[in-house]
This record gives sequence, C-alpha cells and structure tokens, in this order.
Amino acid sequence: MKLPIHPKTHLTLGEKAAIIWVTTYTGEGSMKLNEINIRDPFVLTEKGKYYMYGSRGWELWELGTGLDVYVSDDLENWEGPIEVFTKPENFWADRNFWAPEVHKYRGSYYMFVTFKSETRCRGTQILRADAPLGPFLPHSNGPVTPEEWECLDGTFYVDKQDKPYIIFCHEWVQAVDGTVCALPLTDDLTAPAGEPRILFHASEPAWTDPITWGELCGYVTDGPFVHRLESGRLMILWASFRAGLYCQSMAFSDNGEITGNWSHAEAPLYSADGGHGMVFRTLEGKLKLTLHSPNDTPNERPLFFDVEEINGILWVKE
Repeated sequence: MKLPIHPKTHLTLGEKAAIIWVTTYTGEGSMKLNEINIRDPFVLTEKGKYYMYGSRGWELWELGTGLDVYVSDDLENWEGPIEVFTKPENFWADRNFWAPEVHKYRGSYYMFVTFKSETRCRGTQILRADAPLGPFLPHSNGPVTPEEWECLDGTFYVDKQDKPYIIFCHEWVQAVDGTVCALPLTDDLTAPAGEPRILFHASEPAWTDPITWGELCGYVTDGPFVHRLESGRLMILWASFRAGLYCQSMAFSDNGEITGNWSHAEAPLYSADGGHGMVFRTLEGKLKLTLHSPNDTPNERPLFFDVEEINGILWVKE
C-alpha cells in the first residue's frame, strides 16, 4: 500500500527520503541490511548468491529513473545498489517504478515491474535479462495487465501443466474492494493469453479493515506471491490492513492450483506494520520470509524471518 504524503511533515515523501538517502549512503559499496531503504523486497537465490530487488525508497513518490539489486553471501552484508534497469529514452512510464520481482524461466531472467505514467493506468510490464545483474530490457509490449485497470504488484506462477500466469492486484483505488487476479500469459511471456480471473477480494478475511485516503475508502490487496507448501497446498502471500497497520497474510487454494477456490488464514502471518512479502530458500535450504517494515516512507527496511510449515500453514518462528 503506497500513500504519497507523510502525515507528520510538509515535505513530500520523496523529499524526505532523498534527505535521508544523501545523509546515510550515497554510492555503491558495502551495506548492512538495516541501511537499505527499499520497499517490496524480493530475493532470488542463484549460484551461491542472494540477489535482493525492491522499490527504491528515494524515488518511490518521484519520477522513476531505474531499479537496483543488492547482492549478498549471508543476508546481512550487501553490495549495492547496482542498477539493473535504466529507464530507456521514450519509455512509456515515468513514475511508480514499484515491486520488481525476478524469476528464472527457460534459461532467462524475467523482471515483473509496476509502472505508471500521467496518461496511462498503473500496470505490470515484463523485462528480460540474461543474468540476475541485468541489464533488464523491456520484453512485453507495455503492461500485460488490463490496460483500463489500475493494477500493481504482478508476480509469476507456472502451473503443473507448465502454463505461465501473472498474478496481480486490481488496485483498491479503482476497484474499492481490491482483488487478487490471475491472468494466463503466452509461453514467451510477451502478452496475455486470456482474460483475468478474480481469485479473491480484500474484504473476504474476517480480520481485514478498510482504509481511508482523502475521499477514497476501501479494502487493500498488495503484493501477491505464490508458494507451494511441502504438503502440496498452494498458497498466496498477500498484504492488507488491520486497525490501520500493514499486515502479511495467506490464502489457500482448495485444489492445489491457481484455478481453485481460495480461503484465508484466520489471522495475519505478520501484523506489526509490515508486508508485501515473499518466501525463499537460503543457501542452506531453510525457508525465509522477507517483507518491508514499518510501512512508513522513508523508514521502511527489508526484514528477514525464519518460517516453518506446521499443519499446512506457515508460522514465523519465535
């Protein structure tokens, strides 16, 4: 969930983030995890390294110029930021460079990114590279999400029949009751291959609360990420709000596939004002959850938690 003005200051969030960025870190080099100001962290484990992508904190509410990766051997010490996408000349979007995710598919690396312009709806476009460090270049012809919808936070899923999908949010600012949707893609990931299907609405869990932003009021869906549990159960991590705090939660398919009916965990997985998470395996094979917290620009930072599967559901280890 992204709001453009910080409630405690007359500065825009971009101005405040830029001040903190300049005073704490100004160039590529070694950083600790708590020094990295990104939202929507996404970790790719590849060839003995961790590659962490995310929305630039200092450009979140300003015009976008690119996207970065941070590289680590141990999840604590990071090299970066290393720019992996630079906005091409005459690129259709100039803002909201949000939630980059990188997925390896058929030998290449595909980045799913939210973009927006003043004249076009927010949507997820797919970029491609030969390596995790990029450079990532436009692959799909603009967004693959519906052109007339305000969409964000596209993620990637391949079903048991090797059919690729984008899973994304139809945003609450337009839909009022935000949704998580599935849309089939062509095998080369260049275009949609069907119509979007609503998987669930933000208001379905008993614990979610609506939020108010100016004249808008509605239920939020953010940051879906698909994960198959060891039990075979298919799960979507996603984020919303409870009592004004950002929360990380889980939904489950009843048939083990994206086509199933979806039910929700009784309570959030994480409720201390953090979300837009994903899970990944460490180099040692342990399951980790990463998300950003607090949900307050420019104070958000990526966090890591050990998680375990008990009775077909994930739990954050104490």
